[in-house]
Amino acid sequence: MSPESEAQGGPWPARLLRNVALIAHVDHGKTTLVDAMLRQTGAFRDNQAPGERVLDSNELERERGITILAKNTAVFYRGHKINLVDTPGHADFGGEVERILGMVEGALLLVDAVEGVMPQTRFVVEKALEARLRLLLVVNKIDRPGAEPARVIDQVLDLLIALGAGDEQLEMPVLYASGRLGVAWRELPPGFEPGRGGAVGLRGDLRPLLDAILESVPPPSGDPEAPLQILVTTLDRDEYLGRLAIGRIASGRVVDGQSVAVVRGGGDRPPRPGRVQPLFTFGSLRRLRSEVAEAGEIVALAGLEGVTVGETVSDALDPRPLPPLRVDEPTMTMVFMVNTSPFAGREGSFLTSRHLAERLERELERNVGLVVEPGDQPDRWRVSGRGELHLSVLIETMRREGYEFAVSRPEVIWRERDGRREEPLELLVMDVPDEATGPVLEALGPRRGELREMAPSGRGRTRLEFVVPSRGLLGFDSEFAALTRGYGVAYHTFHGYGPDRGPIPLRSRGSLVAWERGVTTAYALANAEQRGTLFVGPGTEVYEGQIVGENAREGDLDINVCKSKHLTNMRSSTADVAVRLTPPRQLTLEEALEFIREDELVEVTPRAIRLRKAVLDREERARLRAGRVSRLEAGRRG
Repeated sequence: MSPESEAQGGPWPARLLRNVALIAHVDHGKTTLVDAMLRQTGAFRDNQAPGERVLDSNELERERGITILAKNTAVFYRGHKINLVDTPGHADFGGEVERILGMVEGALLLVDAVEGVMPQTRFVVEKALEARLRLLLVVNKIDRPGAEPARVIDQVLDLLIALGAGDEQLEMPVLYASGRLGVAWRELPPGFEPGRGGAVGLRGDLRPLLDAILESVPPPSGDPEAPLQILVTTLDRDEYLGRLAIGRIASGRVVDGQSVAVVRGGGDRPPRPGRVQPLFTFGSLRRLRSEVAEAGEIVALAGLEGVTVGETVSDALDPRPLPPLRVDEPTMTMVFMVNTSPFAGREGSFLTSRHLAERLERELERNVGLVVEPGDQPDRWRVSGRGELHLSVLIETMRREGYEFAVSRPEVIWRERDGRREEPLELLVMDVPDEATGPVLEALGPRRGELREMAPSGRGRTRLEFVVPSRGLLGFDSEFAALTRGYGVAYHTFHGYGPDRGPIPLRSRGSLVAWERGVTTAYALANAEQRGTLFVGPGTEVYEGQIVGENAREGDLDINVCKSKHLTNMRSSTADVAVRLTPPRQLTLEEALEFIREDELVEVTPRAIRLRKAVLDREERARLRAGRVSRLEAGRRG
């Protein structure tokens, strides 16, 4: 294959194609390794400075340092085309991993040479084994201080055996790599010491890894002469072309301008006609315009308006749907609703129930792990996802797009099985300083955590492994950070469903609630901060029912944070001593969702995140509380 044909995007015969996914736990270096592969295979000009993590183009991905959406790219090496798919490493975006694995024949399993096997490692390996992919183990970050490649390889083999891997999968190639240095080896070179990668001067050579891909990953199967079948696994959007359907050609060939049928497995919809115009394949960091592509190639199709993830683009005269995508069910749910606060409509561009309904409907087209159902009122929707981060990323994305709305506290999704109630459980793995081990163990007791493993991890640290109810982890991140003084590391992933673990105490402290609408003053806040921790500073406009802080005691407390100091002829403003306030606590979106109780909401706008009571009027809240107390007393007497 000549460089000219590479630049044109093909067509590439299946024997010269390799389709590979990169799978790993979060922050084990997938995206950085892809950067190095692109750089060394000529994707960038010599004078080009693309920066780091070039595939993480989403603004939220760059801010959080994680991959949220799967990305397609390709490199050209030794006359072959290697399609690479970078997948998310966080458990809440497992739906992205599950649908992508059907597009590839092999997977690079990256494991950090220090951290070893982590919760999400188990999840992605299990999905790769179910898809019968050819695995290549890459012990990454070999230059990181504390690297122990032999221990990591043993952990991976133990995991594969525990998951029932076959002999062929157990005999996978093992490579040692540093994505940061852009280097990989089949065997560690003489004199190399793990943890001192820069000392030996070996940089910029990933050929052993690329060679291993060509040798170990089989070319894609599929008959190019059979009727066309492409399962849509990802959607993208082009400013000029509109929606793009991305998937691998399972059989047949597709031609630019070809008439096709869009059909969904299960027969719930009749085939819809469409025309592919234009057709793209992937190369380096761009889409390549192509005239034709054959079975095995990963393509992007424009011109198919209305196509969604899970549908099959098939032959117009002989439409044959492929089995639809199957992903794990959601484990957490919350209510999205129209904003009804006194500040509604002041900061957002999309406010109405129609705006919210249309936006959530669009999200379902590409977010396969999401479920949206009508709420108990016309302006409410119950939105369910794979976890708190999954839902919070959707909220933050909508907020940045100009949407204004309110959301309820996240709740876990229970299920009935064999006549008993079951709840979702999480596998929680933590690496904490030795002195914080006791407090962390004590904190997870009331949260119904079950200790599975505790072992020293070296350097004065301890590795803890728990199985905890998903509801027990709500609000745990901030508590964990405080207990470990910011030096602890914690990851969790879905473990399965189990019997009800019993009651878990909620937040023990109440809320400080604004008494009236107005602008906060330093004088009022100085008095209020004696009652607890404040979330607002002076000069902030608030409304009645807005939560302005956390009470130091149980129960809610209505306070006046807008009161001014009355001056007399005996006292002037210049005679007052300046008020010194403690800086207010600024809550992130995730912290706000974890903080609120069942009778509270988070108000989300493009410019602010506010906490509020569901019922704003304090007299109405007092009547509701009195009614609940009366019913409880009646129950006790009965």
